[in-house]
Amino acid sequence: MIQGHILHINLSSQTSETIEKPDLFEKFIGGVGVASKLLLDNCPPKTPYEDAPIIFATGPLNMFYPCCAKTVALFKSPLTGNLGESYAGGKLSMAMRLAGHDAIMITGKLDTPYYLLIQNDTVEFRDAHALWGLSTRATGRILKEKSPGEGRRSILRIGVAGENQVRYAMVVADTVRHFGRLGLGCVMGSKKLKGIVITGTKNPKVSSIKEYRTEYKKIHDLVLNTNLMDKYDILGTPMNVLPLNEIQALPTRNFSSFHFEGADGISGERFAEEVLVGKSSCVPCPIGCIHIAQLRVQFDPEHHDYGTIYVTYDYELIFAFGSNLGIGAMDDVLQLIERADSRGLDAMSAGVVLGWITEAYNKGILTTKQLGGLNPRWGDVGVYLSILDNITDASNEFYNVAGQGVQALAERYGGEDFAVHFEGNEASGYHTGPANIVGHLVGIRHSHLDNAGYSIDQKSLARPMTNEKIGKMLAEEDTWRTVLNSLVICLFARPVFTPDVVLSSLKALGEERTSDELKKIGEEVFHLRMRFKTQEGFSLDNLTPPVRLLEKLSPHGQVDKTSIEEIISSWRRTHDL
Repeated sequence: MIQGHILHINLSSQTSETIEKPDLFEKFIGGVGVASKLLLDNCPPKTPYEDAPIIFATGPLNMFYPCCAKTVALFKSPLTGNLGESYAGGKLSMAMRLAGHDAIMITGKLDTPYYLLIQNDTVEFRDAHALWGLSTRATGRILKEKSPGEGRRSILRIGVAGENQVRYAMVVADTVRHFGRLGLGCVMGSKKLKGIVITGTKNPKVSSIKEYRTEYKKIHDLVLNTNLMDKYDILGTPMNVLPLNEIQALPTRNFSSFHFEGADGISGERFAEEVLVGKSSCVPCPIGCIHIAQLRVQFDPEHHDYGTIYVTYDYELIFAFGSNLGIGAMDDVLQLIERADSRGLDAMSAGVVLGWITEAYNKGILTTKQLGGLNPRWGDVGVYLSILDNITDASNEFYNVAGQGVQALAERYGGEDFAVHFEGNEASGYHTGPANIVGHLVGIRHSHLDNAGYSIDQKSLARPMTNEKIGKMLAEEDTWRTVLNSLVICLFARPVFTPDVVLSSLKALGEERTSDELKKIGEEVFHLRMRFKTQEGFSLDNLTPPVRLLEKLSPHGQVDKTSIEEIISSWRRTHDL
């Protein structure tokens, strides 16, 4: 069970200490709740992102139950300038638990490149000069060779994008998982922190083995012997491609249309039939939601040497590097996913940036000279690969701006009317209607994962809802997801972890809570994060929806500003903001 152990690592002094804060976990459960309080307490207003702390936190259910494998990272986002919040699966929450740490807080910064080796209570600072400049793949291989604890170990690392301060650089966790959004890789790079290896030998115990086993079996049966999670095990999230395309909600060619003529070629069904070679799971999860494709690549054109690499894929990556760029071939999409992954770029932001660049070039806003001799056209994967490399390397002034996101590009070069972002965070792959737009605008991360507005839109196609109802549903989902993210469970498993199941799973571990208590904690933690955003300059009174999403028809027709304002008003009343 959670003990309230926080490992504080000071990079500037190269020291570490364990802080005991059981009261913090008692009050906020764990995960995003504890991390939010730590961030507020340790990051004064307007602190530069490179000087702000990075906080990793787990929850009481991590490692004990199926689908409870996520770890949350909180930091100051270099992309939006306010809250950075990201989640990764893999082995990290297990490794932290086995090392005895419920949270890890990293402060300060290094003068030269290092990586951290955390073994139980010991923290080693290891020279990373030889790793600086290497891809995430190469770095991962080397750290595996140099680090103990195979099977009980988690490895985080950044690529060149993080080293070069691309604002949407991400962190690879255990090869197939990522802290993808809002720029954690950029923050680690600014601190000269190339990677983190965590391993432990401790054995967490439960208060009642019998009660725990009964509860574990119940949850395991819900996961495997019902259809609650079939979507994620069979086709995974790529099954969204064709349904969204059918209702004309699949962003295509930089959100200029929402029906892609090449959708069949990049559908979840086509991926599964032709390139899927395996599935993987986080620890401890029996669902294979991590879908892995085989990509055949030519390493030496002169000698016709080919090799095979394995690339993970999901809906958001297929949207970003597929329909959004006018690409309808699976191998082309996989090439772009692999390049972004190895270079350490958030694929979603990178895909939206590529879409903006292509449209800006086609409209004469950008020149071939600015693009370093490149001529981007929809569907041209070769040019897109080169642009990703140029952004990663910050090869000229234009690509340095491109590494700051579409908001920065539009502010510098124009084209604001087709820069699709929410408060600086590039849009995800949905244009389903007003709930999705408002959900992104007001969401803590400006993400589809904050409150699933896209799902509310789809439900209201069959049963229309008032704007008042939509706003209330968004707010209620904000609160409940905050609870789930404090536990920290995989949101794919939210149909399993209903309030009743959450309460019984906590009880089996010796932690008594009530439904009212969970709701109160969820709302309080939501307000903690909103307080941090506000202190960094975010304002609910100055929200600006992307012009393009107001211009284009959604499945609900054209979304008007009045509807958006009414939904936001309802949302604010429900949250008492």
